[in-house]
This record gives sequence, C-alpha cells and structure tokens, in this order.
Amino acid sequence: MADVAESERRILVAVDEGEESMHALSWCLKNVVSQNSKDTLILLYAKPPRAVYTALDGTGRREDPSGYLFSSDILAAMEKYGAEVAVCVIEKAKKMCKDLQQDVKVEVRVENGDPRDVICQMAEQLGADVLVMGSHGYGLIKRAFLGSVSNHCAQNVKCPVLIVKKPKTNAFSK
Repeated sequence: MADVAESERRILVAVDEGEESMHALSWCLKNVVSQNSKDTLILLYAKPPRAVYTALDGTGRREDPSGYLFSSDILAAMEKYGAEVAVCVIEKAKKMCKDLQQDVKVEVRVENGDPRDVICQMAEQLGADVLVMGSHGYGLIKRAFLGSVSNHCAQNVKCPVLIVKKPKTNAFSK
C-alpha cells in the first residue's frame, strides 16, 4: 500500500458547469487523492464548439446584408461569454481543490471542441493514470438522444475511468 501513496499519479478530472462534475471533483479529492502524495490533479474544461448558424435570415433571403442572423459583434460576445464561463468553472474547481486538499498539485487545461473528443484526446496526450468524471444520470431515452459523454469516454479512453454519480436528493427527506 505504501507504493500507491508514494507513486506519482496524473489524475485527470473533467469539469463543466454542472453540479455533477463538481461532485465528482469533490469525491475525487476526498477518496482518490492521497494526503501528502505526489499526485497531480489536472482540471480539464472542454469549451463546446460554437454553433454553426446559417447565413440566411428567417425569410431565406441571402442578398440582403441585414439577412445575416448574427453579426461579428454578437459572435465575439458569444465567444467572450464562453471564455468567461470557462474561467468561472476553473476558478470554482481550483477553490474546491484548495479547500479540500491544500497540498495537491493542480494543473489546468481549457480546450476547445466536443467534450467527448477533447476528454479522450487529453487523457491520452497528458498520460493520465485515471480519468474522473461526473455522470448526469440520464435515463435510457435521454442518453439515446443526447448521448453520454461519460459512456463515450469509458469506451474510448485507455486509462481507467472513474464515473461518479451524484446521489439523488429526496424531496421528502429533511
């Protein structure tokens, strides 16, 4: 058991705006990261790709310049908002690391792209020893339509994947 505590592990934790990912990070800090270890926690936020919009307005006219759905100012504002969300998520995650595990080494990565692909690529590229991620707990139907990032990563990442489910809260228990 001493070998585990002394080894240097690279623990990749995928974080996003959801409570599920923050719960997974908290659980990881309490149950996976060893006290006084040489573990490195890598916080990864995948900025979703910007949606592609058609150049046609609602009437389908293309010749009128006012027919464009979004101006460059609006696209720039959307990009700025996406960057601000990434900063907020990462800062919240870093604060949680500091509060729960002061001596853990933390690295941060913000990457652009589909979270499924980004997480799988970064796990490989960064040499992660384990990938920790939350689960939204979608049922069969929602998962079929929306897909499951955690399921995709579990099937495609070469390192072990730890999927942490947030316990459901019961409205009647208080």
